[in-house]
Amino acid sequence: MTDHLTDLDPPMQLGIEGMTCAACANRVERALNKLEGVTASVNYATEKAHILGLDDPQTAIAVVKKAGYTPHLPSGDDDAWAARAAATRIDSLRRRLIVSVLLTLPLMDLTIVLALVERWRFPGWQWLCIALALPVVTWAAAPFHRATWRNLRNRTGSMDTLVSLGITASFGWAVVTLVFGISGPSDTFWLGFGSIPDGASALYLDVAAGMTMFQLAGRYFEARSRRRAGDVLGALHALTPATVRVIRDGKESIEPISALRAGEEFVVLPGETIPTDGEVLEGSAAVDTSMMTGEPVPAHVEAGGAVIGGTLSTDGRLRVQATAVGAHTQLAQMVALTEEAQERKAPVQQLVDRIVTWFVPAIIVLAIAVGAGWFLAGRTFADAFAIGIAVLIIACPCALGLATPTALMVGIGRAATLGILIKGHDALEASGVIDTVVLDKTGTLTTGVMHVERLHPSGVEESELLRLAATVETGSEHAIGRAIVRAAEERGLTLGALEDFVALPGFGAEGQVGADHVVIGSRRLLAERGVELPAAAVAAGEWADDRGGTFIAAARNGTYVGGFVLSDELKAHAKEAVGALKAAGLRTLLLTGDSAAAGARVQADLGIDAVRAEVLPAEKANVIADLQQHGNRVAMVGDGINDSVALATANLGLAVVEGTDVALKAADIILVREDLFAIPDAIALSRATLRTIKTNLGWAFGYNLAAIPLAAIGLLNPLIAAAAMSLSSVLVVSNSLRLQRFGSLAPR
Repeated sequence: MTDHLTDLDPPMQLGIEGMTCAACANRVERALNKLEGVTASVNYATEKAHILGLDDPQTAIAVVKKAGYTPHLPSGDDDAWAARAAATRIDSLRRRLIVSVLLTLPLMDLTIVLALVERWRFPGWQWLCIALALPVVTWAAAPFHRATWRNLRNRTGSMDTLVSLGITASFGWAVVTLVFGISGPSDTFWLGFGSIPDGASALYLDVAAGMTMFQLAGRYFEARSRRRAGDVLGALHALTPATVRVIRDGKESIEPISALRAGEEFVVLPGETIPTDGEVLEGSAAVDTSMMTGEPVPAHVEAGGAVIGGTLSTDGRLRVQATAVGAHTQLAQMVALTEEAQERKAPVQQLVDRIVTWFVPAIIVLAIAVGAGWFLAGRTFADAFAIGIAVLIIACPCALGLATPTALMVGIGRAATLGILIKGHDALEASGVIDTVVLDKTGTLTTGVMHVERLHPSGVEESELLRLAATVETGSEHAIGRAIVRAAEERGLTLGALEDFVALPGFGAEGQVGADHVVIGSRRLLAERGVELPAAAVAAGEWADDRGGTFIAAARNGTYVGGFVLSDELKAHAKEAVGALKAAGLRTLLLTGDSAAAGARVQADLGIDAVRAEVLPAEKANVIADLQQHGNRVAMVGDGINDSVALATANLGLAVVEGTDVALKAADIILVREDLFAIPDAIALSRATLRTIKTNLGWAFGYNLAAIPLAAIGLLNPLIAAAAMSLSSVLVVSNSLRLQRFGSLAPR
């Protein structure tokens, strides 16, 4: 497992306009990879090239242009190019489709009637049919012809080559037979019954125009579906507002978001989107983070709390100090990571690309051979020609080129809206084989924030014990000290004045509170100060140890006055999330550095199958490796801070992270959501995406394997073949779009 997103060698991204199939993407990829030291991957679905090892973008641009396509280098001021290019392409396809429908439908009626019923023919009927078909097979079909010409110049072929050849051959044959009076087919090939009269070759105008209409319809709906698949990223991009209310020299002014700098203060009014990551300095509000993290309930934030750019302040006015701007925000890193995952290719897609490369010329040869074979076997030239055209059209492997990338686009995009960042196909493949989920305790199953669970006063009231300890701890930055101060604040206690504070790293702290000298810390610290602990304190300490908690003792003027049991509480719905993993057939294992008794307690509370306790951070990877050696395929869930080696060792690494550090973890899946249901959600969605890819590929391969023989033996005419091929692509994309309906397993 590796982290594919690094700051040391960022990949160059290049938008590519004009690609019409996976073969086009493969052609551009081969051209870029011929550059010395360059590794490039071109994704047809995202219409982007991902280039490593090249510093000069103009070199890549020149290569793409030479290959016959239009490159575009995205910039910060023009990151909407892809959306505009998609909209332009869809509008063009829509216009061509409308014209082809308006002309093809009456052409079909006219040619069928006049070609088959001789007594209804009138002078010049052939020219009327040709006039109706001509705009369709020229202007409307121009995208296919342009792509074919580009392919010929590069001595290659694509799916457009098959379409263009079919349209040109059908139209040309019809025109030749009609103009020169060559006899058409004389048997039952076309309708399956009866005799077809001379002049029926006009039906091939139907084939040419109908093929164009069906292909344009398929491309149009495919383009719309692909844009829908990319809408998730567009929505994430759109979360950042264009302007921000900056506070400069004590005055508010509305500035472009690009003018905001880290450290500057800004204001967010009720109902406005928070423009960037920051720390709240003043005010409180309920912040809706659902688009970023999938959390349905708004989170309350107040002074001292953190906010994420792209989230919505539903009420309250906030004054915020920017902690990250531009590409360093959590939203920007989420978008970058999701785009990078969508653009990477799965190994199966690389195999498909290689198949498509040789598939197109092989089909052209096969179509010629099938047509020649039927002609030599005694069929008329018209019949043999029609069978060859049907083979040419039905074999177009458009669905193969879309099967994997569209599912990746939709699945990874949907995950991003649920607060789950899938780094690529590695995670999808691993999710399908894992049988064991290892869960780190601290920071993963627990909040990672200490809280006071119990107080054990001795000779003083609880409030007095808490007041003394919290007053001393106001001078400490330790997590235990902050927990004690927080407990006092929650009770509304008034703290005393602290003097002569001394921090004792690893042991505790001491200071003067009024006339009293107070020491608070470990049992060892108090023993060294000569403070005797009563039996009740010793028992409380042992109870805390067994539960994986921490016991802190306090003394006033050399006398023990009480103790505190602090613990790291379990996250909400932890038990339900573990249950969801087990319901998916996965074995769960708890990994903790606490004692065996403490680990067993958490295991029992959450229903985890097994526990490995007293494991040091450096030993976590060894536990993963040991499980793998015993035949287990392991997913590791950790907080991503001290678990990086274990995450990388596991078959599938899932990192639970907070803040803006989302792109720096050695994990395959990053969980931005605090809800622990993000873990079963991530695995379930990954598996659903993998199943969709397999279904798409199964359909695409099965379709071609079944359809080509049917066309070759004369059971499919060219018009039906064109419609079936377009339908196949639409079905694959539609199947991928079903992933957008994936819902979280968390209870609502």
